[in-house]
Amino acid sequence: MKHEAVNITEWYRSRFELFERNLNGETKSDLHKLRRRALDTFVATGFPTTKEEEWRFTNVAPIAKTPFVPALRAAISQAAAEEIAQLSFAKLECVRMVFVNGHFAANLSHVPALPAGVTVVSLASALKSGNEIALRHLGRYVQYDDNAFTALSTAFMLDGAFIHIPAEATLDMPVHLVFYAATDAEPLSVHPRNLIVVGAGSKVAIVESYAGKGEYLTNAVTEFVVGEQAMVEHDKLQMESLNGYHVGTIHFQQQARSNVVSNAVNFGGALVRNNITAVLAAEGVEATLNGLSLATGNQLIDNHTTIDHATPRCASHEIYKYILDGNARGVFNGKIFVRKDAQKTDAKQTNKTLLLSDTATIDTKPQLEIFADDVKCTHGATVGSLDEEQVFYLRSRGVGEETAKDILTFAFASDIINRIHVEPLRE
Repeated sequence: MKHEAVNITEWYRSRFELFERNLNGETKSDLHKLRRRALDTFVATGFPTTKEEEWRFTNVAPIAKTPFVPALRAAISQAAAEEIAQLSFAKLECVRMVFVNGHFAANLSHVPALPAGVTVVSLASALKSGNEIALRHLGRYVQYDDNAFTALSTAFMLDGAFIHIPAEATLDMPVHLVFYAATDAEPLSVHPRNLIVVGAGSKVAIVESYAGKGEYLTNAVTEFVVGEQAMVEHDKLQMESLNGYHVGTIHFQQQARSNVVSNAVNFGGALVRNNITAVLAAEGVEATLNGLSLATGNQLIDNHTTIDHATPRCASHEIYKYILDGNARGVFNGKIFVRKDAQKTDAKQTNKTLLLSDTATIDTKPQLEIFADDVKCTHGATVGSLDEEQVFYLRSRGVGEETAKDILTFAFASDIINRIHVEPLRE
């Protein structure tokens, strides 16, 4: 779809003024001030270009040239409701929160009785009620000064999920956050904002699903605050429209002896950028980042990860895999920082890519920046196609060529899929 040329930053400024007026909020509130500062940052910097090191393999011009209108609450069509139901994984017994075009849809959600002290509500309602925990943590960890998309998301943030698990609590069922965007007319933007605060010694599993229809931009930010000895599994499934764009920012702030496992699976989207950061802020922390991206046609999927070993005696494990076909492009940039005082660090990082066509490409850049001397750190990347000898072996056992390739491709992917502990999602 073609769009008339506009000064995009000024266009978003004008939309922001309309957005703020529609909220009918107190313009002197801390939340308003946060939104305003973020907007000023976005207007000052604009969208990134390929001249910037962090974006040199990913051209966001299709996003920067399109005036995406911040979505308003809209009626949900029967077709959309049916698709959302499919996203909800029928076998998954869970707390379910559904957001349509960035707004909480209570009629499609399911929040059963929860253990004492556990809070699962929309972020908009938590802020409106003055929830002290939400107000204390919101916007404290994800920085927007050096990321235009995070700045834009912060400026237009309105709703999402607020989850608080108090100390020593276990939520036996996962919390499933379903985000669906749909438009049949002008391009829309949605800016979900999620805040998950997990108390000391608690345990929870969070699933995020993203999908939609039409031309739109999902620009999501999720902040995790993980207390001492807490355990978190986070699974993200991105299945956006092939006419849609997805920028996702996830931040884990981990305290002593906490354990986080994050599994990110990407299928959809015309252009996808994921920024995932784990800050190991106290001793004894363990963080595991796993990722699987499958792309074909002209899709581009870019995963940027950062693991910040800020303190001693922490461990991190990371493996990201890509399967690329057609003219698809993949980008992987994984950074591991080991700070000066972070002795006894144990960090491992691996990126593996399977190219199924001669025209698919991957730009991979695993990085280690180590400022301590008593550490164990490894990193590496491999790129290749299917092993012809393995294909021949299967064919010699009576398996057809295409089936043989499917078996080997599935085996390559299953290493990541099997790390997902939520069984219906894994299936």
